[in-house]
Amino acid sequence: MSVRRACKVLRFDRSTYQYVSRRADPAALKRRIKEICETRVCYGYRRVHYVLRREGWPVNVKKVYRIYREMGLQLRNKSPKRRVKAKLREGRSDAVRPNDVWAMDFVHDQLATGRKLRILTVVDTFSRISPVIDPKFSYKGEDVVTTLDRVCRQIGFPATIRVDNGSEFISRDMDLWAYQNGVTLDFSRPGKPTDNAFIEAFNSKFRAECLNTHWFLSLSDACEKVEEWRRYYNEERPHSAIGNIPPAMLANSHDDTSPSC
Repeated sequence: MSVRRACKVLRFDRSTYQYVSRRADPAALKRRIKEICETRVCYGYRRVHYVLRREGWPVNVKKVYRIYREMGLQLRNKSPKRRVKAKLREGRSDAVRPNDVWAMDFVHDQLATGRKLRILTVVDTFSRISPVIDPKFSYKGEDVVTTLDRVCRQIGFPATIRVDNGSEFISRDMDLWAYQNGVTLDFSRPGKPTDNAFIEAFNSKFRAECLNTHWFLSLSDACEKVEEWRRYYNEERPHSAIGNIPPAMLANSHDDTSPSC
C-alpha cells in the first residue's frame, strides 16, 4: 500500500509522516556549557548564555536555562534579609567617563604556607575596569603611592578615588601624592561599607572567582595568577552592570554609557 493511501485511510497528515526533525544534537552544546561552568564556577545560566552567543552559538537563553537545569548546574545563592531600610548616601555624583572616579580597597588572603597576603584592588566605577590588583606581604602608605603612581603614569590619573579610612589611605604620603597630582580622596563614613559599594562588589567577584579557586605557592605565583584573572575580568568576562560586555569594551567606547550602581 502506498504512503498516500495509507495516510488517507488512517486520516493521518502525510506531511507529519514525512517530517524530518531539524533539531541539532545538543551534545556539543551540553559539553560546552559544562566546560564553561567547570572553568567559571560562579557563572549562572545568563552569563553562560552571553558567553555562548559571543562564541557564535545560535541558542536562546531559555534553551540554555533548560540544559543548565537538566545538568544540575544551577547555583543556590541565599540572599540576606534586610531588617532595616537602607538610605543612600547623598552628595555624590555618578562617574561620567573612564578615569573619572576610581574605588580602592584591600583584600586579605594567604599563601599555601600560611603566610598572610594583602592585596590592593582598584576599579574604575564608570567602565568597571580594574587598572591594577597588587598582592604584597605588607602595605604601607608609601607602597600604595608607588603602585598608584606606576599605574597612573600608564593610563592617566583619576579625578577622584573613593577609599575607606584605613591607615594606608589617610597617610601623609597618600595625601601628598593626591595633592601633587590633582586627585581628590573621597573617604567613606566610618562603619559604612556601602559608601564604597563598587569596590565591595568587585572584591566579592575577585574572591569567589580567583582567591577561592587557587592555591598560591609564593608571592610571585600569587602575582601571576591574580594578573591572569584581572586580564580575563577586563577583556573577556561579561559584566551584567554594563550590558553584559567586558569592561575593556566600554572603556574603549565613546558611545556607551555606564549605569550607576
